[in-house]
Amino acid sequence: METTVSDEVRPAEPPRGGRRWRRRLVAALAVAGPGLVAANAGNDAGGIATYASAGAQFGYRTLFFMVLVTVGLVVVQEMCARLGAYTGVGLGALIREQFSIRVSAFALLCFVVANVGLVVSEFAGIGAAMQLLGVSRYVSVPIAAAAIWGLVVFGSYRYAEKIFLVLSLAFLAYPVSAILAHPDWPEALGRLSLPHFVASKDFLLLGVALIGTTITPYMQFYVAAAVADRGIGPADYPRERVDTVAGSIFADLISIFVIIATAASITTRAPLDSAAQAATALEPVAGRFAGQLFGLGLLGASALAAAVVPLSTSYAVAEAVGVESSVSRGFRQAPVFLGLFTGQIVVGGAIALIPGNLIELLVRAQVLNGIITPILLVYVLILANRRSVLGKAANGPVFRTVATLCVTVVAILSVTVLVQTILGWFGVGDGS
Repeated sequence: METTVSDEVRPAEPPRGGRRWRRRLVAALAVAGPGLVAANAGNDAGGIATYASAGAQFGYRTLFFMVLVTVGLVVVQEMCARLGAYTGVGLGALIREQFSIRVSAFALLCFVVANVGLVVSEFAGIGAAMQLLGVSRYVSVPIAAAAIWGLVVFGSYRYAEKIFLVLSLAFLAYPVSAILAHPDWPEALGRLSLPHFVASKDFLLLGVALIGTTITPYMQFYVAAAVADRGIGPADYPRERVDTVAGSIFADLISIFVIIATAASITTRAPLDSAAQAATALEPVAGRFAGQLFGLGLLGASALAAAVVPLSTSYAVAEAVGVESSVSRGFRQAPVFLGLFTGQIVVGGAIALIPGNLIELLVRAQVLNGIITPILLVYVLILANRRSVLGKAANGPVFRTVATLCVTVVAILSVTVLVQTILGWFGVGDGS
């Protein structure tokens, strides 16, 4: 006999407004994916330190520069996500297939060098964050390394991705702090909408660091590989494109608020010396608990990137040599992929235990990324332009022009900084 649920025990129908709200939330979470994870991973320990340094050292003057960087990030991330969706493989595999062995090896070497420094800085960021929370880095770093390793190796990719997204919610403290700090909004909006650059070596170095921490090479490799790993194809790409573009814009809005909050809270225009000094930007939100709140934000940002950075390296190397590259496999099926990931976690955690100036280390790592970034962006641009790779989805004339301009500007700035750095080794141009 068919049974029915009586009216007395049947759950009440939720209001229509509640159903609509839930549908919108579900739709938003469904869209969120590799693009959002990759872009927000760029707001890692090095990113937050660099944006905070920009606000402390130059006030609102770097805001328009961040608008230009955001355009570049959207263009680059969209190309990488499109490559992953339409080819079904990551950048490492595409570079191996489309370029000679020497050219591919050079790209991979640049990528690995940049990422090794970043992995160290992420665990250094975790250590600094936990020190602000009253926990020694000699305790927190090993525990964090083991937790991140276990999450990726023994957990599912989709579960890990949701954890990454939850961790990124810590970034929402910065817009609130920026508003409560009562910044000079007319000046901030003016700097944001009109070009303004400072003719100094420090501003140029910081500009390249902003590029390096925003358009980070590992983000490009990660988003392409993650899109392919999730099985997102051409039919699903319109939704993934929304995820990628929205994620990039959201991440850079957070970055802009970090600069505004720091510029409003720290009035002495000088480079930051410590994480504790950077924490003062959150005093309008947390008062005397600003250090703890900054510590939580730094912990979330660092943990997010501490998983994504070594994963992107493992994806790139495994794809380049043609072996299994998926977080869904075990050590027997993907020994190279998971072995590389494990090695980076161990090395990064170990080196991060060496005492040092966190802020200086993080900003220097972003400058290194900024110098290496244009090299890898050239590969991305060539791949996205080739109809033999993407067919009708290849860059059109307008997009190709915009993308080429972005890569060219980044390259010019990076070469300028590299030349100045080399000249500085010989004592030339130190006073500029």
